[in-house]
Amino acid sequence: MQGVIYAQENEQIEVEQSAEVFLDEYTDEFQENFFEALKQKGIQNYDRAANLLLKCKQLKPGDPAIDHELAKVYLLDKKYPSAQQYAIEALHSGPENYWFLNTLLSIIDRQGSAIETVQDRIPYGNKELKQNLVRIYFKTKRFQQALNVLNEMGTSDFKERYLQRINDSIHKPKTAGPAPVVEEETEEDGLSRRKSTIEEAIANNDFNAVESLSAEALEAYPLQPYFYYAQGWALNKQGRPKEAISILETGLDYLFDDQTLLKMIYAELAEAHKTLGNGSKANEYLSKIKSGL
Repeated sequence: MQGVIYAQENEQIEVEQSAEVFLDEYTDEFQENFFEALKQKGIQNYDRAANLLLKCKQLKPGDPAIDHELAKVYLLDKKYPSAQQYAIEALHSGPENYWFLNTLLSIIDRQGSAIETVQDRIPYGNKELKQNLVRIYFKTKRFQQALNVLNEMGTSDFKERYLQRINDSIHKPKTAGPAPVVEEETEEDGLSRRKSTIEEAIANNDFNAVESLSAEALEAYPLQPYFYYAQGWALNKQGRPKEAISILETGLDYLFDDQTLLKMIYAELAEAHKTLGNGSKANEYLSKIKSGL
């Protein structure tokens, strides 16, 4: 059930991202066709959705968001060769886009294939593309594939973090059976309690308390991106932008399906870079907030 919920959340995020891209930029005809295509996709009328998106592509050639939508529609319709073609086109235009790569991997997986079959047709050498590939493999517990990609990369903080996380995951002790329901509820209660306490401290602008509370929370819940956000927020407020950037970027590695939190982290990264006088990097994160990427 949890997997279904995550899938629904991911789809909602992608629809919202797609809608934001076009809201103010294109003609009435384009917007009419695009939003009707999303509607038709939602009611599983995939042929109609694809035709409408192809009209959008004629009105705005070379737009990677349209190629991505076409890839998703053809994937849902199980027309894998067409889905793969448009996913590759989207990835060529936006190699740093996590969702473009995620869709392509879904298409490849459905065909029982591997990334190596299309490696020479995508910008595989792109640094961010490879980092996203590692994130996806790690998230889906394909640790050997993630290691293979990491071994192709040069030395970096990203590589060291993921090598450690993969090693920790592989050697994590296996329990004899599922944890009792009461223990799961207790852990969830503890997570919610910590988050509520930190939110209250943020509302009160108690920077020191937020830093201390988030550090303690990260010791107990090192995979929870909200606590990385909270610590980055506290460090920013205390004039420690370099430390904030480091912790916030680590939080991004754990974040996959919370668009609201993603924008909050981007806002703090923009603030940190602005403090450091790196206006171009700050604007890059502000642009990501606006575009929803």
